[in-house]
Amino acid sequence: MSRRRRKKEHHEEHVDESWLIPYADILTLLLALFIVLFSMSTVDAQKLQAMSQAFNEAFSSGTGIFEYPSPMPEEEAQALDDVKSEDEEEKEEQSEEKAKQIEKLELENIQKKVEAYIAEKNLTDKLDTSLTDEGLLLTIRDNVLFPSGSSEVRPEDLKTASEISDLLVMSPPRNIVISGHTDNVPIKNPQFESNWELSVMRAINFMKILLKNDKLDPAWFSAKGFGEFQPVASNDTAEGKAKNRRVEILILPRTSSN
Repeated sequence: MSRRRRKKEHHEEHVDESWLIPYADILTLLLALFIVLFSMSTVDAQKLQAMSQAFNEAFSSGTGIFEYPSPMPEEEAQALDDVKSEDEEEKEEQSEEKAKQIEKLELENIQKKVEAYIAEKNLTDKLDTSLTDEGLLLTIRDNVLFPSGSSEVRPEDLKTASEISDLLVMSPPRNIVISGHTDNVPIKNPQFESNWELSVMRAINFMKILLKNDKLDPAWFSAKGFGEFQPVASNDTAEGKAKNRRVEILILPRTSSN
């Protein structure tokens, strides 16, 4: 009885080993995972080595990319430079054209100011303005300022000359050219040997009166004399001769040189 009981009790204490199967499967999966990871790290190392070798060849060999600072063909590079030059020239032309348009508007405003003065003083038959390619031209008939054959401004016209000087005060200032002109009648005055001298002295004397205005800078003024050689009308009539005897004030654009 006792032997059978001990045998039975020993059989009941036998340990169940069924857990070994899933444990073995887990170990198998872990081993497979480590093998895959190792193979992947091996491939990356090979790629890295190949890439390193390629860079070494590029930097050290005579045919590396840094041997050629301008890979573009010379003709294409020249064509590109030409296109850039044309673009720059076009921009400069557009800038110059814009500056000319602005300058024209400014001269037109000055012209309106001068014409308002002419209308106020009832001098439409003695003073005239016109916009030319050279600038704004103010024409003064000689009988407004000078006695016949004289280069001295008449005392009664000094006020007119002074008022004209006020019209020339501009900010910033502009180059202004005073020029004298005559008809073709020879001068009959021992003071002047020719109409040329008369025209020059009229321009200079008139300019001196203008520059008595301390708001005007003499550095911006110049005087010229053309005698009878730049007529604006025919000298065959008295009316034409009167038009040719004149003093002109040319207000130059800022884009021009004196």
